[in-house]
Amino acid sequence: MISESDPPISLETNATAIQAAPTSRTSPAFGAYAEEWVMQRRISIRTRDHYRRLLTAQLLPTFADVELGRIDPAAVGKWFASGQAGTGTMRTHAYVLLRSVMESALADDLIAANPCQITGQSTSGRTAINRPATLDEVESIPLAIPEAYQALVLMTAWLAMPLSELSELRRKDVDLDGAVVRVRRAVSLIRGTAVITTPKGRGGLRDVPIPPALLPTIRKHLRKHVPNWPESLLFPSVTDPDRHLSPSVLNQMFARARDTAGQPDLRLTDLRRSGLKLASKAAGPKG
Repeated sequence: MISESDPPISLETNATAIQAAPTSRTSPAFGAYAEEWVMQRRISIRTRDHYRRLLTAQLLPTFADVELGRIDPAAVGKWFASGQAGTGTMRTHAYVLLRSVMESALADDLIAANPCQITGQSTSGRTAINRPATLDEVESIPLAIPEAYQALVLMTAWLAMPLSELSELRRKDVDLDGAVVRVRRAVSLIRGTAVITTPKGRGGLRDVPIPPALLPTIRKHLRKHVPNWPESLLFPSVTDPDRHLSPSVLNQMFARARDTAGQPDLRLTDLRRSGLKLASKAAGPKG
């Protein structure tokens, strides 16, 4: 299990362009993102070594310096048909790994769609949820989360913000009088270090309106859990208020909560999309 991140440094992620469809903004290179992805998995040493061998032998020779946003279905198909993808079982394992890494990039709002769309190939084994979370589930899941992170889960759903942005929110970014959250930064873990960048998702820099029914929850969270200093993180590490929350730690919290709510296959990103669908049917979560 990955440890909590080191204190942040301010650094923009660099990436190398290749011959794929251009994107409007840069995203991390596949190699750096995939290495961090492997580091964060709660897996055995043997499995981690297997993933790294797959990366080194099958994926990095083609995608190491390619921006995530520039990896499209055509590039994946070309790689899969080449000798670089390996043969038989190893080729399937490499494809599953690539798809899983890109699924996480999609959840982090770094790409618009998962480019791994080869028909008939095995995926990570995760079955898609059959339905979006209900309003009751969106409201009940946070109740099984430690109180200091309940607002994070509700903001994920009702503000449709990815974890990379929520994890870098500070007290100065929340305007209760104007009922907006100002999204100006995001954070990623690169080799165990918190790297602060501008938001790379499709929303980019923006002000996110806070639904009236969510305002009391955020106000209570600020009062009880966030020091009265502009730079204080809204959702810091469970052990250090000056460090960013580790995604793996939050995922453990959320996994227990979603089981309690009867949605064992639900992810935070699913909850965010469910909130968007429910927003037009309800004013917001119960106060």
